[in-house]
Amino acid sequence: MSDKKPTAELPASLYAKHEKIYPREVHGVFAFLRTSGVFVLLGLYYVLPWLQWAGRQAVLLDLPARKFYIFGITFWPQDFFYVTLILIVAALSLFFFTALFGRAWCGYACPQTVWTEVFLWIERKIEGDRPKQMKLDKAPWSRRKFIIKGAKHTAWILFAAWTGFTFVGYFTPITGLAEKIVTFGLGPWETFWIIFYSLATYGNAGWLREQVCIYMCPYARFQSAMFDRNTLIISYDEARGEPRGSRKKGADYRDQGLGDCIDCTMCVQVCPTGIDIRNGLQYQCISCAACIDVCDNVMAQMGYPKGLVRYTTENTLEGKRPHILRPRVFVYAAILATVLTGLVYAMATRLPIELDVIRDRNTLFRETDAGLIENVYTLKVLNMDDVTHTYTLAVSGIPNMKLHNDSATIRVAAGEVREFAVRLQADPYDLQDRSSEVRFTLQAKENPKLSIIEEARFLGPVPGVRQ
Repeated sequence: MSDKKPTAELPASLYAKHEKIYPREVHGVFAFLRTSGVFVLLGLYYVLPWLQWAGRQAVLLDLPARKFYIFGITFWPQDFFYVTLILIVAALSLFFFTALFGRAWCGYACPQTVWTEVFLWIERKIEGDRPKQMKLDKAPWSRRKFIIKGAKHTAWILFAAWTGFTFVGYFTPITGLAEKIVTFGLGPWETFWIIFYSLATYGNAGWLREQVCIYMCPYARFQSAMFDRNTLIISYDEARGEPRGSRKKGADYRDQGLGDCIDCTMCVQVCPTGIDIRNGLQYQCISCAACIDVCDNVMAQMGYPKGLVRYTTENTLEGKRPHILRPRVFVYAAILATVLTGLVYAMATRLPIELDVIRDRNTLFRETDAGLIENVYTLKVLNMDDVTHTYTLAVSGIPNMKLHNDSATIRVAAGEVREFAVRLQADPYDLQDRSSEVRFTLQAKENPKLSIIEEARFLGPVPGVRQ
């Protein structure tokens, strides 16, 4: 029988308790770039829906009408091919720039980063800097604390509501949407999406913040597949900084056996995800470069060389020669250039016209009183342009073929689908096969270059034999 006393079971938790992060405000080159990116991206987001183009909203994704207006171009469901190419270009761009610059997208252009920067700015303006925010949160609830917190969340909610309103304004004409809000005439779907997107912005940028980057964003998980030892990362120069320790300015710290890092923890205090960059490369790092700016400021104050924390590569840190232009970069660049060239060419040669030819399947063919073989077709013409066009129709493929149509010209308004029937007649002796290829050519009278050719089949009897 064992004499050992039973040990008490220790409670275990699968998840660590979340601790609020208070990023310190930082100034520097990369902070300026990040702020500039916020102004440009949010400026585009909030301004684009209000721009007008040819009497309509410049950027409007009209889902009920199945039309996407992008300045002077109108996209239809038939143009989904272009959307596919754009998504492929976006994915390849992410691979290419990640292989070169790491998570630059996360640090400067990701919507989560951009909106969080705005929410942090609002928080600092109302609650104060980092020490004041921490002191306020630790203080017991009082009238002052309630007013400050209430003011902050009110500002957050108003900004989030404007964001949600703008988002819906890309799908519903924004001027009309504003009038509906004023007159309380919003529809159920418009109301739902404004509230949903507002709450999503308020929750993600105001409450979740770094948790979105760390736990919810899939990019943080598969970025290692695009990284290698020559990818630019933000890293702490351990060989130069260690051993770290505090010291007085101007002291001969080398005699004390210390490195350049004064262990001020400023790099940790400015990090929006709360990591310590001195612990090496971590997937939580979003490459915002706030730690570079603050460390450079500290180094300048101490009189030390800058760059203790900097953009570098793993090979550089190990004293090896970095290879920025490497095979994977060339492969990504080649594929990206090919797809992008294809997209530009497809857009440049895109015709705002669609022609569908449907042969009458109820009767294969019939013979007229004059002994001609006749086929009947239904033509659908879609004018995807922004102006009305008048088209002429011609047919070729069989000698001496006759085209019978109710009208010599076809007038189709902008965005209209016109459907009509035509009859083709041919002499049976001119038919080389029981199924012959014919080509319908539709051409705009106002612009001869605006033409489209659609192929179809003409059915008849055994060649050279009259029925």
